Amino acid sequence: MREVEIRDGAIRLGQLLKLAGLVEHGAEAKEVLEEGLVQVNGEVETRRGKQVTAGDEVTLGDETVRIVNR
Repeated sequence: MREVEIRDGAIRLGQLLKLAGLVEHGAEAKEVLEEGLVQVNGEVETRRGKQVTAGDEVTLGDETVRIVNR
């Protein structure tokens, strides 16, 4: 598991997927979320605008990232 730093207290899930390099662009983020391929803290999440914060773990496929504050 690798860590992804964010500046603010929270970030939208779609933005995090791009920042972490799990997807290349917003349209791809939308697709993987709609297909139920993304988990936040072990629960399937389909909302691109869901706010995730430090300590949350986001999984796509076999890659998991943990969010940390800068």
